[in-house]
Amino acid sequence: MKLEEIFREAEKLPQGDRAKLAATLLQTLPVTLADEDDGIAEARRRSRELDEQPELGCSWEDVKKSLGR
Repeated sequence: MKLEEIFREAEKLPQGDRAKLAATLLQTLPVTLADEDDGIAEARRRSRELDEQPELGCSWEDVKKSLGR
């Protein structure tokens, strides 16, 4: 079966099944982010900042409230 055929069949699945399939396929791939990646560097910087100044953070409940949820 060719990739195009698999894709056409997968598109026919209900949304939840497509999401499960996509997640399962993604889990089969190697991690591609490296320490040099800008996003990883930024996440590490923010993590260090919160470790040093925890008062800068906010709870998940506060985040949800600020979004009106």
